[in-house]
Amino acid sequence: MMNPVRIGVIGSGFMGRTHVDAAHKLESTIPVAVTSGSRAEKLASDYGIDFEPDVQSLVNRDDVDAVVISTPHWLHHEEAMAAAKAGKHALVEKPMATSLEHCDEMIAEFEERGLTLSIGYHQRFRESNYRTRDLIQAGEIGQVRCIQMSALFDITALRSDPGFGGNWGWWTNPLAMAHLMNSAPHNIDLCRWWLDRELVNVSAQCGTYREENPNENTTMALLKFEGDAMSTYWSSSVLPAPGFPAEEFRFRIMGESGIIDLNPYGQLNISRDGKMETVFEQPRVGHEEADSAFAMPRMQAYCDQMQAFVNSINGQRGGEGTPADGRAGVEAVLAMLQSSATQQTTILKEQS
Repeated sequence: MMNPVRIGVIGSGFMGRTHVDAAHKLESTIPVAVTSGSRAEKLASDYGIDFEPDVQSLVNRDDVDAVVISTPHWLHHEEAMAAAKAGKHALVEKPMATSLEHCDEMIAEFEERGLTLSIGYHQRFRESNYRTRDLIQAGEIGQVRCIQMSALFDITALRSDPGFGGNWGWWTNPLAMAHLMNSAPHNIDLCRWWLDRELVNVSAQCGTYREENPNENTTMALLKFEGDAMSTYWSSSVLPAPGFPAEEFRFRIMGESGIIDLNPYGQLNISRDGKMETVFEQPRVGHEEADSAFAMPRMQAYCDQMQAFVNSINGQRGGEGTPADGRAGVEAVLAMLQSSATQQTTILKEQS
């Protein structure tokens, strides 16, 4: 049996606590230390681990094998590079970075040092999502032609829950660039993973509504993938309450011979012989309230992702997001923002 991987966590907000908790729950990992953010000392105390005053002191520890980076988007590059230079593997929350240049620098640094760099696409580990991939890859609905996606919620509900706590100032920091950077990488990754195809071009309209924010918080986009598959994407973090039922994270997929209606927080439905049937129903995840967010329905995906990261470190099959997957998510978001700014379609890949 291999020794447990000793984990340091950079970031002490909701996601920092999530990764400390995942490392705590697994037998293959041991949380050792945490740094960064106003809640780091309390987080360390809650789990009986060490608090470090800064990133460098954490990555320099001899008893840390790997780090998880869960800080605001624009810090990922700097912190990942510090980890690599200290010889640590890294699992970086999405987005991988906020520019393609930074993504490429991270990829080169980790490759040169023979270190594992993984990207936090935990949605791959929700059972409804990987069942959807299995159905598509098995040809159960024929070749996929269209995907309709929605990612609609009201962030004021999260801000008003004291259990989530923290300072939401990062949300309106221009360095964060957009709500899209926070949400779209999941959608793009799932589409690429399900279809095994790359994004070809993007047309988008972006806007900011209902709050004072220099960053985009609402986008409608048209996406084209290889193989003539196309997708619509409607994303907003300011949808007025009570919102649209079951549209927080929804996918409607049309194939040549059938359809899939997927709510990753609800039912996975597929048409067979002209009839729709439910093939899976997700138990309540509990991500909406802080008091249920660390129970296993939500934490299962993060534990499975952490285990995949460990497997990759140990030279085994992982299955978590790769550096190429992380870069593709950033590229897609930047393409949407560019398309809206220029009022033109952004070309990512020329089709033969």
